[in-house]
Amino acid sequence: MTSSFLTSAAVFALLTLNVGALDTFIAAVYEHAVILPNKTEIPVSREDALILMNKNIDILEKAIKLAAQEGAKIIVTPEDALYGWTFTRETIFPYLEDIPDPNVNWIPCQDPNRFGHTPVQTRLSCLAKNNSIYVLVNIGDKKPCDSQDSTCPSNGYYQYNTNVVYNSEGKLEARYHKYHLYRELQFNVPKKPELVTFNTTFGKFGIFTCFDILFHDPAVTLVEDLHVDTILFPTAWMNVLPFLTAIEFHSAWAMGMRVNLLAANTHHVNLNMTGSGIYAPNSSKVYHYNMETASGKILLSEVDSHPRNSPDYPVARSWSSYASTIQPFPVQKHTFGGLISRDEFNFTELYESIGNLTVCQKELCCHLGYRMLKKEENEVYVLGAFTGLHGRRRTEYWQVCTMLKCKTANLETCGQPVEVASTRFEMFSLSGTFGTQYVFPEVLLSKIHLSPGKFEVLEDGRLVNKNGVSDPILTVSLFGRWYTKDSGVIINSPKLLISTLLIITALQNTVMT
Repeated sequence: MTSSFLTSAAVFALLTLNVGALDTFIAAVYEHAVILPNKTEIPVSREDALILMNKNIDILEKAIKLAAQEGAKIIVTPEDALYGWTFTRETIFPYLEDIPDPNVNWIPCQDPNRFGHTPVQTRLSCLAKNNSIYVLVNIGDKKPCDSQDSTCPSNGYYQYNTNVVYNSEGKLEARYHKYHLYRELQFNVPKKPELVTFNTTFGKFGIFTCFDILFHDPAVTLVEDLHVDTILFPTAWMNVLPFLTAIEFHSAWAMGMRVNLLAANTHHVNLNMTGSGIYAPNSSKVYHYNMETASGKILLSEVDSHPRNSPDYPVARSWSSYASTIQPFPVQKHTFGGLISRDEFNFTELYESIGNLTVCQKELCCHLGYRMLKKEENEVYVLGAFTGLHGRRRTEYWQVCTMLKCKTANLETCGQPVEVASTRFEMFSLSGTFGTQYVFPEVLLSKIHLSPGKFEVLEDGRLVNKNGVSDPILTVSLFGRWYTKDSGVIINSPKLLISTLLIITALQNTVMT
């Protein structure tokens, strides 16, 4: 009788867990037009800092309430959403609060004074609790340090660009300190990348911020080693054509890593900041890009809680498989050089309306088969290849194969930013002999639009169109990041090192045969 009771209890517990777990959930992101402080070299008072932050939270509150009313389980708001980004270490200080480790089991809304004066954290906690929704907000954290420590800043505090997550009961669920700062002298870099995750009934979540997405840690490690289902990604992203507009790269990263990505960008058109989205492993769910308005935008979409269990979860790709085994198309005699963001690409022109082309740079060869619906006389497209350390910083190692529209018919303009095209393609197939397994497939259309459902990546690494003729194309790219070749960076990931060695060996064997 006791055994029967225990068995029944176990079955009931399993049924309860299954009922509580969700196969899908509604996610929300909010692109926020931040109310900025007046420029000053003198720190404002704490009271004035709170007035500004509360003005921004007033706007976020409306988005949070709307998301909750629409059934969203979680909402992501942008980086720098409470106070902007132009600060010194001194002028940011009045905006900071001491954010404790989430292990303290704290609901600020119920116990606001437990960790000192925390009105911002208290209000955010109450917004989550009162609307029964998970809320991610980017704020500033200050941590006192020992002045005798040589690494302790002169004001006695470490200052961090920080994401906080409050759960639907208002509890501090997660805290993440941004690791890869981008011209943020007001903040400190943590001693090592933080790997922050939390579990819910609608999946396992990981967190990082803005520039972090271009590096292995913490971004790749969260997906590959900690097996998160969904990444929460606040950002203040300035769009850079042709490869790094927000919607273009963030959607490509989600596809390349085969994970959900909830990306909330700051909205500031004078700084080319716009572009938010909810991206799934196989396609974009919803996105927003608008340089014509000064207002914010909320996005909502249903996504899989555990995308790896979905029947349409994309297969793993062997990015160099096809390109390494085919006979290269004839390398064009008229290969020429050109710059994209200070990177020296090798280009060859798409002379005809149909063709097969190869262009190489060092160990990277890019192959393109294509057929235009009609070759526009005033539009020029090229196939380009680049492998090396990127840009002015020369820290990140890129490998890029791209077909892109030149700004004018003059080949010297190839690689310059261009936003409008009229040429459509009946077919394209782009591949490359990549030395890295981390490749992100990008298709960007005229007037900065995505092409969800109109292209796919095959298991052998080819990026191809599907479902008929494309809309006018700006660029079709395979954007690769070879993390182990970054300058001055040591990656302690045996899995990554082994995979890289296998790829290099396969490429060497291909060349020898």
